[in-house]
Amino acid sequence: MRLTFNGSAGMVTGSCHMLEAAGKRILVDCGMFQGPKEITALNYKKFGFDPKGIHCLLLTHAHIDHCGLIPKLVKSGFRGPVYATKPTVDLAAIMLEDSANVSREETIQENRRRQREGLPPRKPLYTVEDVKAAVSRFRPVQYGSTVNIGKGLSARFRDAGHILGSSAIEVDAQEGGRRVRIVFSGDLGQGGTPLMNDPERIEGADYAVVESTYGYKKHLPISTREVKLQEAVRDTHRRGGILMIPSFAVERTQEILYYLHRMERDGKLPQEHVFLDSPLAIEATNVFNNHMGDFSPALRREFKTPFTFKKLRFLKSIEDSKDMNEYDRPCIVIAGNGMCTAGRIKFHLKHHLWNPKNTLLFVGYQAEGTLGRIILEGAERVHLMGMDVAVKAKIMHIDSFSSHADAEGLERWLRTMRKRPKRVFLVHGEGSSAQALAEKLGKSGFRTHIPQLGESVEL
Repeated sequence: MRLTFNGSAGMVTGSCHMLEAAGKRILVDCGMFQGPKEITALNYKKFGFDPKGIHCLLLTHAHIDHCGLIPKLVKSGFRGPVYATKPTVDLAAIMLEDSANVSREETIQENRRRQREGLPPRKPLYTVEDVKAAVSRFRPVQYGSTVNIGKGLSARFRDAGHILGSSAIEVDAQEGGRRVRIVFSGDLGQGGTPLMNDPERIEGADYAVVESTYGYKKHLPISTREVKLQEAVRDTHRRGGILMIPSFAVERTQEILYYLHRMERDGKLPQEHVFLDSPLAIEATNVFNNHMGDFSPALRREFKTPFTFKKLRFLKSIEDSKDMNEYDRPCIVIAGNGMCTAGRIKFHLKHHLWNPKNTLLFVGYQAEGTLGRIILEGAERVHLMGMDVAVKAKIMHIDSFSSHADAEGLERWLRTMRKRPKRVFLVHGEGSSAQALAEKLGKSGFRTHIPQLGESVEL
């Protein structure tokens, strides 16, 4: 048996692991590389394997860094099924179509640069038609059910508590008289959040592939999320400014909407509009509303429709978004994307980042090299849409909003296994984060390894 790390090895994005067992080759995730240009350039390289030789793909969840290269995989010859939970199937369909549209726009801009430099044009990673072909290969599965991949090979999906539909996946393989269980954590949630169920307990594994996004830190208590969000809303309103929240379209946006709904219900939301300026987030919110049965019982008891409320306004068209730039009254704007690398948030930053009355509130992880990380680290000026913009707005960060488990949560999830893994492979984290988690797990008796991109290991 062999495991090869084709992505998220030594970095956070591009999750893609290939398992060769029982005469089959299967992939767990096929995600897009995100971040600075030297990382995103990996999206345009050939896969480190033959897509035609992959039997099936197991998808942990719908975030683009886990599913974003599936259309490219299908375009390159993959013809197997893609197994995922029903919410993941629904979310991935809209996420991938949005990704295709972003790729088209980015390619137009890139080819203008290439033309000026006398370089050949680049084709988009994939098109909407490629997305439709990929989505046709998706097969929905339920948590806890067994997927028979082939003789001696099966998989089970467990609730990872990260976002709607997210899974940790147990793969059981029998080969040469050996029975081996490999667990892929996907992205694990914190537990105790108002929206998601806690990560499901895994009985045990021979090997585990575990994320390490926050392997270096301990999150603040979840209760601080709502308190700090209220403080940001009230503080910006007192200054007569606009509160800009760059947010990931899936899960983070819906959690923000939930807390703002609570504020409105409790009379704590100022008399101002809340604008959701992201077609993708609007579509994702509709998917969330259609899958209310997958959320925690407490949330379902509290609100019939947690993610919509009276003061909320949807900005669907680009014209609506541009008109918003002339809006001069206090308000809240939630816009994509979460790391400020693309999307409508860049329009709002261009028009409002220079104004000290306004606030830019980060509620998610900012990867190295992204505009969000650059601003968060104290840049005084940034280049936005062809012009330099002074950073005068108040910059805030609520890191307790993370949908990822912290170091203690990751260790706790592993420690609850009755059968401890012989080896834990740490992926989906920057080098320092993975190393910090390795040291922490080592003190608890776990044997760990931090794989490099393209590395293969025998199991």
